[in-house]
Amino acid sequence: MLVLLLAAVPAAAQESKTKPDRVVLFKTTEQGPLKLHIFEPEGHKATDQRPAIVFFFGGGWVGGSASHFYPQSQYLADRGMVAICAEYRIRSKHKTTPFECVADGKSAMRWVRSHADELGIDPDRLAAGGGSAGGHVAAATATLPGLDDPADDLSVSCVPNALVLFNPVYDNGPDGYGYDRVKERWQEISPLHNIREGIPPAIVFLGTKDRLVPVATGKAFQKKMEDVGSRSELMLWEGAEHGFFNPGKGDGTAYHETVAAMDRFLTELGYLKPAE
Repeated sequence: MLVLLLAAVPAAAQESKTKPDRVVLFKTTEQGPLKLHIFEPEGHKATDQRPAIVFFFGGGWVGGSASHFYPQSQYLADRGMVAICAEYRIRSKHKTTPFECVADGKSAMRWVRSHADELGIDPDRLAAGGGSAGGHVAAATATLPGLDDPADDLSVSCVPNALVLFNPVYDNGPDGYGYDRVKERWQEISPLHNIREGIPPAIVFLGTKDRLVPVATGKAFQKKMEDVGSRSELMLWEGAEHGFFNPGKGDGTAYHETVAAMDRFLTELGYLKPAE
């Protein structure tokens, strides 16, 4: 099985050796250019119509880099998907706020969907994923009705067809994460508080000892999703803390387990062929 083959290679080694097949510019901002780091299946062609996923890195909307999800992206490319790691503006580098993070996330989704023909992807099988603040950005592209970049072509939907969320900070209300940075605008930016009918299916990975995203928050998101008729799967890792899914955390078991669960979820949606 592919997941077992992956497990034979140390996670840290995977991350250090993994590189995207190409990097393309998708947005120019006052603070600098933003790029997409693209992983493609072997032999991929622009005439293909493969499913794809856009990953957003974690870092509290402050730091981080697109390389965060390189290992997961390479894994999915090896499984037949196009996987893309998106850059977005962050406070440490661009002096921006969480609102720009969301705008850039939406821009990335729109750019990928509108360039589906040249990327060789199916625009109707485009997932979004991410961890922590990147999980927030991914969830925001699916839930938030506003915070679009005025320069975007709003006729192109930024809403993904599926969500893969690793301990996402998707509650930004008074008792949630990041409220001090969004304050009176929290309802605009909190995915948990903008769930409505039509939100795409989601899988959420969460540790039971996460101090930033309580299990209660994960269950509240799941319930709200189910209340509007959307599929929402919450997977809990007993005793795990925030960031438990990252390569190099502990013995790497949680990394491999979350990759296996992501594979299963995407296979069930028809994005991946069943592993042999």
